[in-house]
Amino acid sequence: MTATTEFLSALAEQNAVLVTVQSHRGSVPREAGAWMAVFADRQIGTVGGGHLEWQAAQEARRLLQQGIGVACSARRYALGPALGQCCGGEMTLSFEPLQAKDVPQLTPRLAEMASDWPQVVLFGGGHVGCALVNVLATLPLHLQWIDSRDEIFPQALPTQVVCELSQPVHAAVPGLSPGAYVLVMSFSHAEDLDVVAACLQRQRARGDLAFIGLIGSQTKWASFRSRLQKQGLTEPELAQVTCPIGLAGISGKEPAVIAVAVAAQLLQRMKQAKVRMGSPRD
Repeated sequence: MTATTEFLSALAEQNAVLVTVQSHRGSVPREAGAWMAVFADRQIGTVGGGHLEWQAAQEARRLLQQGIGVACSARRYALGPALGQCCGGEMTLSFEPLQAKDVPQLTPRLAEMASDWPQVVLFGGGHVGCALVNVLATLPLHLQWIDSRDEIFPQALPTQVVCELSQPVHAAVPGLSPGAYVLVMSFSHAEDLDVVAACLQRQRARGDLAFIGLIGSQTKWASFRSRLQKQGLTEPELAQVTCPIGLAGISGKEPAVIAVAVAAQLLQRMKQAKVRMGSPRD
């Protein structure tokens, strides 16, 4: 269950205050749009932790105690000695009292807040694929999970994970969202090769995939390079594939270890893409 789903489900039963990062300046722990829902007995989500979040939760519970009808408000927090924090930045948090009747209008708002999340496409539902889904499902991104075997997908998955059956599996590549980060780790090398080839053909035609990562060793990639070259792909085109995938320095072949290394590399690439696009640095 995602934080959004948990929040909406809980709000249907009890009142809450939605605390949202409205704006920020300087060094801060969370970006604009980050939120937490404060109930009388629990919190869902986070606006940065520490004394800042404790004070925000206290303010939210004070509003809850005042009952239905309290107006929305906003407060500015300087992240300095008064909060026991040394970030040096400044955050403005909005406080919005909510109740069950607000769920219908709140649902699209929360979806809109996640609309600019990056799109990750995972080909393969093996041990590493499943471990990677468990990690990626906790991150602010949309995940499309593709395999040629329908029975491998779990029954219960977070709302931002969409499963797709594709036979053959590489037939799904032309329909991927522009800007997608593609991870290839199917149950067979033949399928992996077909998916990578399809991705590179798409790059030749459209050049709109942000990342193509292939699981495997340098030996596997050397074999793939040779086959792809025979298909007419050039060295600059082949250089668009990252293999092996995973952040360097994280050793271990256990599926969970590989999943963490791959997720870390993805986050690094996404951060680099934001910097290139001119997004502000944290």
